[in-house]
Amino acid sequence: MNKARPPQEVMQTLQIVKQTLQWRYWAWSPWLLFAASAGAQEIIELPTEDRWLTPDFEEIYRIGSLSGEPWEQFGNIGEVAFDQAGQLYLLDHHVDSIYVVSPDGEYRRAFGGRGDGPGEFRYAAEFAVMRDGLVVVSDWGYSAYQVFDASGEYERRVAWAQRWAVAVSTGLMPDPGGDGLFVATGAPIRALEMVNRGGVVTSPTTRPVERLDLAGDVVTRDTVAEGWLPGGDDPLSISTGWVGWGQAFAPRMLPGVLPDGSVAFSDSLAYVIKIARPGEGVWRILKRPLQPVPVTRAVRNAEKERRLRAAEARSAEALRIERVRNANLEFYEVVSMLRDLGTSWDGEIWVQRHGEEPSDDNGPIDVLTMDGRYLGSYPAGAVAMPDAFGPDGLVAFIETDEMDVETVVVKRVVGR
Repeated sequence: MNKARPPQEVMQTLQIVKQTLQWRYWAWSPWLLFAASAGAQEIIELPTEDRWLTPDFEEIYRIGSLSGEPWEQFGNIGEVAFDQAGQLYLLDHHVDSIYVVSPDGEYRRAFGGRGDGPGEFRYAAEFAVMRDGLVVVSDWGYSAYQVFDASGEYERRVAWAQRWAVAVSTGLMPDPGGDGLFVATGAPIRALEMVNRGGVVTSPTTRPVERLDLAGDVVTRDTVAEGWLPGGDDPLSISTGWVGWGQAFAPRMLPGVLPDGSVAFSDSLAYVIKIARPGEGVWRILKRPLQPVPVTRAVRNAEKERRLRAAEARSAEALRIERVRNANLEFYEVVSMLRDLGTSWDGEIWVQRHGEEPSDDNGPIDVLTMDGRYLGSYPAGAVAMPDAFGPDGLVAFIETDEMDVETVVVKRVVGR
């Protein structure tokens, strides 16, 4: 094993965390909803009634096929992103390579790949694309961010501030007005950073939204806003490989960057979207007076049975693990309302609610604006949450067919 790689027990724990922490969403107390945000804030009440939108998208192109060109026989597309020219970037985890596609769907170039040489990845976990096409890749194997210019040429490496600690975070979000990144901690698993703390990885005490500065040799972090997180959780232990299961239906941390460099995020159980900016914190709050669903005994039993069925369909080992999880599973008293959030280049905030069942993440998608207008809602199942937003109304979706073949579809929002 290469000496620069993380210790084997650490990598094993990373795999456990990656497989299980998507269920680990932190609890929320109603009276502490706004406790993390001090100072003057504009609170905007959104309407209660839904105004249904008819999806109107123009398909631009689709790529990905077993019978296609070798480059588009994708193994595991983890993320996609656009630059300001409308080029699409795809990170394929199967080969640790990044592909660049023209605005009309033609292959442009590829870079990266697995290895130890300059510009190669040991473990490309996630990436971000700046407006001008500069690419930043979070590489677990190097404990660093690797930076590439707009032509895909390797530029430099920026080390993480510390090594061997776990921080469960969102994907990297590029700052539209600069060369920095935004990230939020305590969100559905997309990346882990590590820092050595005597073999025990402690949980964070808040869920901060941070801006990362990559100007130096080591990344620096500035807190934009503090998302609330209750104390008292047990640490994640590398020595035992144990990962806490968290509470079912507890609130998620859902962030997205807006075109002025603000960050919209949800960190609570209620329908509340906070908007924060560097140096000011939370300055605007958007609220819809929708009521969460209580978690009854029937809801708890149905959720446990659903998880067991899903695990059984995967493997016997998955079922064994899920039985342990079920025995220790705790439930929040009400069902978290919001399940996903995306932000467009023109300042829209797409907010996805849960569906008819509490475990259904694919409910209606509300379209808001950062200045507090409610434009309407796409009905459940009418459209998926885009995997990436781009200029001039571009959106990208990662789709998987019944044969597990991945296709990336690029469309443009035409009207509503």
